[in-house]
Amino acid sequence: MKIALVNYRYFISGGPERYLFNIKEILEKNGHSVIPFSIKHNKNRPSEYEDYFMSALGKGDAVYANEYKKTSFRTVFTVLGRMLYSFEAKRKFKKLLRDFNPDIVYVLYYQNKMSASVIDAAYEMKVPVVQRISDFGHICVNNLFYIYQKNQICERCLHGSRVNALKYKCVNNSFFNSLLKVMALKIQDFRRTTKKISAFIIPAEFTSQKFREFGIPAKKINCIPTFYNHAGNGVNEVSYQDFFLYVGRVDHDKGILTLVKAFENTAYKLVIIGSSINGYDEVIKEYLKDKNHHITFLGQLEFSQIRTYLETCLCTLCPSECYDNMPNAVLESYAYQKGVIASRLGALIDLVADNYTGLGFIPGDPADLRSKIKYVFDNRAEAVKFGKNGNEKLLTEFSENLHYEKLIHLFNSLRREKN
Repeated sequence: MKIALVNYRYFISGGPERYLFNIKEILEKNGHSVIPFSIKHNKNRPSEYEDYFMSALGKGDAVYANEYKKTSFRTVFTVLGRMLYSFEAKRKFKKLLRDFNPDIVYVLYYQNKMSASVIDAAYEMKVPVVQRISDFGHICVNNLFYIYQKNQICERCLHGSRVNALKYKCVNNSFFNSLLKVMALKIQDFRRTTKKISAFIIPAEFTSQKFREFGIPAKKINCIPTFYNHAGNGVNEVSYQDFFLYVGRVDHDKGILTLVKAFENTAYKLVIIGSSINGYDEVIKEYLKDKNHHITFLGQLEFSQIRTYLETCLCTLCPSECYDNMPNAVLESYAYQKGVIASRLGALIDLVADNYTGLGFIPGDPADLRSKIKYVFDNRAEAVKFGKNGNEKLLTEFSENLHYEKLIHLFNSLRREKN
């Protein structure tokens, strides 16, 4: 089977890209031909198909939206155009489809950098499109169901008008940026983008339910959990030392303030690995200044460096105060036989089984989180048990083979329908 794999980055910057290269490897290992389509960038991995890629934005070195402010007006104008509708993406993707005639188009992430024009290209060429959902971007303008102005979960765009996004300046606290994203989603609505997508792959049942509430037909939704790729991530002997670990984005919606408050004025040690796009990590460090704590910030690290901390921590923490879809940090914890203390919110309720693979706590409640930290610290045998149970859950529910079998079953059914 020939599969066109679409993502707006062809280098690893987060979970979607890790999935991109993992699934590409698995598909090719099973005899399928994978044809990537992306945007040229200085960090891209080599590809024989890069001539088909969209042109680089600016000098091809910016990764996040705020970095484009430092570039030329022409680059900024191009970025804005691609947010709304990219005729370049449509033209170049159509050429790739004509030249290689794939059986399926598998889309990971296109919004903001490619636009829904790639969906239109495949639809017009009569190639079935499958999209994997990694956030709430079809529904919510900031993808998260979260209002930063109020620091709270928000479903106003799910149950009402997207004008709410302008009222609350949901994108980067900017009316203009929010307006652009609202316009992009309105264009998708007008062009009936979700109706042109043959099937959606959603890793978590909680997220699937939100998409059903949005109006996506249940028959189009396929709940296929992501998988953890053990290749190259072999586990050395694990131990359970006297420190807790957080790995991820260091921003308010991730519950970082709640996290540090739980450790404040205690003897418990916490290691935080990750950074913030908007400088929130510096806000947290300033908050902790002159306070009694044993919290260490290591910033952004490569996974080869993170492994050491996963192998030796007592357990990990996932204190999110937004709706996480399927955080890789939890699966990585299970891979290294570590339990997880997580907020009882959204998909985390199912992902972290309370008193089996970890403990749940009330979102945004530092005292409740501190009580769970104390319990794990005082009951080392429980920490070990949580980790072993988590590893078993990973091997059974999030295995590479299970994911591949479900994915190929879907692809084959769509190919048969097309024929």
